Amino acid sequence: MCQRYCVLCCCRQPWCTLSRRICGKFLKCVCLQVLSWRTNPNPSTSMSHPAKLRIILKEHNIRKLDLPHLIPGTVEELESIVKETFEVDGKFTLHYKDADFGEEYFSLTSTGDIKDKVTLKVVQIIEPPTITLTFSDVDSSFKSASETLVNASAISETSSVSCGTSCSSGSQDTVILSSPEHLSRRLRRWPTNFSVPRFAYDTELLLASGNETFKKDGTKLNFTPLLPDILEKLAETIFQYVAYPTSAQLADVAEALVQQHPCLKELGSYNGCYGWQQRLKYKMGNYRSKLRGLGCPELDVNSLKRKQAHEKTPSKNLKKPRNAEVNYLPPHPQGETEESLEKERLELLDEVKKRNNYRIISEKMAKTFSNRRQEVVNLAPPMNDFRNRWPALFDAAQINDEFQRITTVNLETTFMAKLDQYCTRIMSLVSSKGGAAKIKIEHIRNMLQESSVETRREVAIRCLIVYLKEKEEDLFREQLDGEEQFPEEVVKIVVTRRAAVSLPVIAKKVIAGTAVLEDLDVPRECALMMGLIYALNLSTPNK
Repeated sequence: MCQRYCVLCCCRQPWCTLSRRICGKFLKCVCLQVLSWRTNPNPSTSMSHPAKLRIILKEHNIRKLDLPHLIPGTVEELESIVKETFEVDGKFTLHYKDADFGEEYFSLTSTGDIKDKVTLKVVQIIEPPTITLTFSDVDSSFKSASETLVNASAISETSSVSCGTSCSSGSQDTVILSSPEHLSRRLRRWPTNFSVPRFAYDTELLLASGNETFKKDGTKLNFTPLLPDILEKLAETIFQYVAYPTSAQLADVAEALVQQHPCLKELGSYNGCYGWQQRLKYKMGNYRSKLRGLGCPELDVNSLKRKQAHEKTPSKNLKKPRNAEVNYLPPHPQGETEESLEKERLELLDEVKKRNNYRIISEKMAKTFSNRRQEVVNLAPPMNDFRNRWPALFDAAQINDEFQRITTVNLETTFMAKLDQYCTRIMSLVSSKGGAAKIKIEHIRNMLQESSVETRREVAIRCLIVYLKEKEEDLFREQLDGEEQFPEEVVKIVVTRRAAVSLPVIAKKVIAGTAVLEDLDVPRECALMMGLIYALNLSTPNK
């Protein structure tokens, strides 16, 4: 039995008695480890710790993945993070190296098999080719059955509209509610390449015939009879992504339409589709008016009856989603009311006071998302009042979840991955700066000499601010001794530097004079500041 004793707590107990294993070479208090194990037997439910993974995308493309909180609990969540961070296309699986079999790769079936700083390999799944058989010369009975199947296929491809109704064009003036199992919020951002939806069966036949004629002799199709169906279907598809499309987005739709159906190109237009862009602009206005009458909250908030007397004009104080916001003002989940969601909020206040309760808090925060957004957008309460009503939101993990609900993007993982990707190029870029900016950049480098990842990220952010001819003081503030209150600050990151250089720098975020997030490193505070601006619907200060 080992006869060394704990040198920290003087308990005079042999190490092997306390830890039930042979002691290591280094002196450390195992008593404290045993005490920590007894008070928290399940460390996975305690406060999360960051993790780093080595990701092999291809043989020549190996990247680093930062997980600010914890390795996800399921393989599906980890695959989703890898797909979003590195923009992996198609289906894939993850393989990990198993030490029991000589570092050979095995399929990852549980995240419990991996730990911090392990290597994962992305293996693409190649789908088998699809073979389509086409038959001709069928009799009339089979023709009617074929038409029925085509119509059914077209209906199945229609997605749910995010305002809580699935809208299809039974006629130009009617919006039909079809899917009771609709989604309460959008799940996708505006696509890089807009996919033109399938139109009614008779419209598709006329377009196919028109495309063949256009390829033969260049004759344009007289599409006037088809306009109601085409515009209605395009408006429905656009609304699945945004309620207020920009001119650039409408141009994308118009270009995709004439590219897929060249017979719809317009004579005299500089790009062959400018007229379609204008038609879509006015059609979206009419489509929003119809959905506003159905109570879609994202549109109803801008109705004249909701505005004050001095703002009763259509364009006055228009509340629209900012850039990248996908779910700006979603409807309540199906079967929920304001009263039921308020009850959930009160229960959430009790759950926040409990320890190791992250899963239940996350479920209730996701359920009350629509109620919280309506409060933020419509009422714009003061910071202290909102923090008292929703204390669970002011946590790093919940800010990430809220940002992902609003934008469908994983905030910290994406932010850190992109910052690490461009950090070397940023430093090379700022090094070419001269004059007073060069002196400031050299001062920043000398002030932050540590080689940790967090320090390199902070240096890159601060140097980039100087390179863009802005002031560090507009974003950062060094905390003075004894300084606790910051009543005059609107949005600021307050940095505290320790007396010992080896100790990490910590920072806190101040919004409207209130410290809302503390004891994090500077890069994380920068990322979470963006998350809070979106979560609280704040206007970005001009500075």
